Amino acid sequence: MDIKERIDNINWADISASMDNRGYALVKNVLTDVECNNLSALYTDEQLYRKTITMERYSYGLGEYKYFKYPLPGLVQQLRESFYPKLAPIANNWMQFLNKEQRFPATLNELLQHCHDHDQLRPTPLILQYQKGGYNAMHQDLYGEVFFPMQLVFMLDEPGVDYEGGEFILIEQKPRAQSRAMVLKPAKGDMLLFTTSYRPAKGSKGYHRVSMKHGVAEISAGKRRSLGVIFHDAK
Repeated sequence: MDIKERIDNINWADISASMDNRGYALVKNVLTDVECNNLSALYTDEQLYRKTITMERYSYGLGEYKYFKYPLPGLVQQLRESFYPKLAPIANNWMQFLNKEQRFPATLNELLQHCHDHDQLRPTPLILQYQKGGYNAMHQDLYGEVFFPMQLVFMLDEPGVDYEGGEFILIEQKPRAQSRAMVLKPAKGDMLLFTTSYRPAKGSKGYHRVSMKHGVAEISAGKRRSLGVIFHDAK
């Protein structure tokens, strides 16, 4: 199956329920081994990128990531365009749960036009690389006034084979409660869908907003690369 067929065949009812209940969803085997290797090989092609971030320079962690420039590589563009229409209805349900007037458009092009109308013109998909000792501090990827509340990460290397450590961490911060950590270890080709900033949580008096951040635990050996797909553009 091509990538669009694979995306269409995902159990989206399960994904929606997982996002509503936990703020993340892990989907196995979205990318093939060959696709992962091809994406990872893009890392050294400097012509593809608009900016490289050395994380320790900004106290973001220890590692490096590179933002693609437009036009995006074909598979990255396909992933961004094909996943967005599946996620927009989930995001709009969240807005309804939280009694927010905001609604997200049906297509990625419409979302990007909204970003561009607010001077957010720079693409945000990126490849991240960590080596031994590397990590990513807890954060949120907002980039401007306009942001889509969900994003994706695809693992391009195999834990336990290419690297050790490097778990993906989500921290949930409920109002007037202690924080909760969720530690995930997706395999090569797996996709992790998670909230960019917050999710709705149902309490005794209806829904309320729960803030979430994400990061990567320290790499104890090897090299870990991943592809991040963020739907909104940046200032």
